[in-house]
Amino acid sequence: MAKLTQDELLEQFEGMTLIELSEFVKAFEEKFDVTAAAAAPVVVAGGAAGGAAAEAEEEKDEFDVILTGAGEKKIQVIKVVRELTSLGLKEAKDLVDGTPKPVLEKVAKDAAEKAAEALKGAGASVEVK
Repeated sequence: MAKLTQDELLEQFEGMTLIELSEFVKAFEEKFDVTAAAAAPVVVAGGAAGGAAAEAEEEKDEFDVILTGAGEKKIQVIKVVRELTSLGLKEAKDLVDGTPKPVLEKVAKDAAEKAAEALKGAGASVEVK
């Protein structure tokens, strides 16, 4: 297997869904016995360079994305929730109907911000805690 460059790795991560990226980070942590302190692309680069990058990120590194309201475009919000999670249609609808509810829990800051942007773009009100 040929070694991938950092740019090639980033391209691979860019094409992954948040769920796939989350599963990758968990597998990476288990395989190399490390804990991710930032988004997955930083973990790969930081993991290769040592623990210095992880120690620099002592701030809060896990965020929850909480849906506080569906807005007027409820169907669009349900679609985005399904994209961000592995929920089926009924479960996603129940989550949107039962706001405020967490959509994603304990995710990296970048992933939380991207999810919040996607939900806001669909017309939802969102909090990142």
